[in-house]
Amino acid sequence: MSARPVGGLTRRRIFGVGIAGLAAAGAGGLELVAHGVLPGRSYLDQLDGACSVPAPPLIFSAPGPSVSGTFYSRARRRDVGYTIAYPPGARPGSRLPLIIGLHAYGGDHGNALGSLGLADGLALRTGGRPLPPMAIASADGGGRYWNPHPDDDPMGMVIGELIPRCQRMGLGRGDRRIGTLGISMGGYGAILLAERYPQVFRAAAAISPAIWTSYEQARSVNPGAYASAAAFAAADAVTHASSLKSVAVRVATGLDDPFRPGVEALARALPRGAVVRISPGCHTGPFFQSQLPASLAFLGRHL
Repeated sequence: MSARPVGGLTRRRIFGVGIAGLAAAGAGGLELVAHGVLPGRSYLDQLDGACSVPAPPLIFSAPGPSVSGTFYSRARRRDVGYTIAYPPGARPGSRLPLIIGLHAYGGDHGNALGSLGLADGLALRTGGRPLPPMAIASADGGGRYWNPHPDDDPMGMVIGELIPRCQRMGLGRGDRRIGTLGISMGGYGAILLAERYPQVFRAAAAISPAIWTSYEQARSVNPGAYASAAAFAAADAVTHASSLKSVAVRVATGLDDPFRPGVEALARALPRGAVVRISPGCHTGPFFQSQLPASLAFLGRHL
């Protein structure tokens, strides 16, 4: 067992991911971001040093093995990469509860936990103890906010392809022994998946979920996030939060996260018993990292 800090996203990476999502808004959109009207302010703040929050040190056991590969997704109409990671002491063939990890905008199956590898995440020790044994699987979902589009359905890929693949390997079998976890866009996706399929997921944990407060806001910053206003309404995490009555939910976001208004609206709509944490931090790697141990431990308790 050793303690080692895991760095957050680099400044260049944060700038690239943040501004990529804002480019379509043009100069006017960036001006609104600079004044805090649209999500994205934290990216600009960090460049100015306003969000220099130190990442906490993390303690790990020796990580378990991972299996990576590709498969053709009929739902996404393309080949997608995937990774399945196992906890310390387990191996392919072990029967374990399953976490579906959803990556952030600009990410892929390898970084669903941000800068922390999937196997490393499962090897975290919280309170001096290892996490309950569970596996985590992630697949490429693209950059279209994990909701169905006419030509690309990442949610359908998760439900109809990734989960069955994992269950054939002995993972997530039994009575709702599946949870979901995501950061930013992936955090929104984790809530949305659990809302759409509460019969599949027992628990959901979202870190800094990128929840828009209106279709107009989402379209002005990321035109590809939703196919239409009707698609936004169908995939609005706040509107459909009541469907999470049988799902254990943990949501965490920063006080200076530009998506905080959407998270606060979600918090008001969540069923009684949901855990919502709003604490100092921004929409940046150090905050994401600080919330991973508690989020993984939460899923472990409920799976």
